[in-house]
Amino acid sequence: MIELNEYECEMLDAVLEAFGIPDSLTRNQLLELFDQDEATAFALVQILTREGLIAVTGKHGDYDLPEKLVLKPKGDKFLKAGGFVKRYKAEQEKPVEVNGTLSKLQQQNMKLQNEKLLHQSQLREIQRNMDKRQYILLALIIVALIIGYIIGHVVGAHSAK
Repeated sequence: MIELNEYECEMLDAVLEAFGIPDSLTRNQLLELFDQDEATAFALVQILTREGLIAVTGKHGDYDLPEKLVLKPKGDKFLKAGGFVKRYKAEQEKPVEVNGTLSKLQQQNMKLQNEKLLHQSQLREIQRNMDKRQYILLALIIVALIIGYIIGHVVGAHSAK
């Protein structure tokens, strides 16, 4: 499908809705629908024809617009299913979903990175505490050895007397 804006989609749906009970539109009815703007009417008729929603019958002299347009069953079904406006809105929601998913993934990634940094800092803190405890234990062992040496010297000196 070519890129259409919402207004153009509404206009295409309006053309499809304009087909009456005989499921046809004359050139004059089409021009009346577009306030005699033949260029716009022709462009939209080309889109509807390319989509296979209408059939063109007869030409009217040098005019670009055909004498008569006939709504195909596919066009009627397409309109009942929501038409161009529904298709346009569905296409507009797709990027939102993708961006929404991308945004969610980015948020989740950021959250996980923050958690990783938090855990790394907690691990560093635990390692520092363990290192401090090791130094304190080593210092206590050295103090105990010194005290043991002194007590051994004092007791050994008293027993020698």
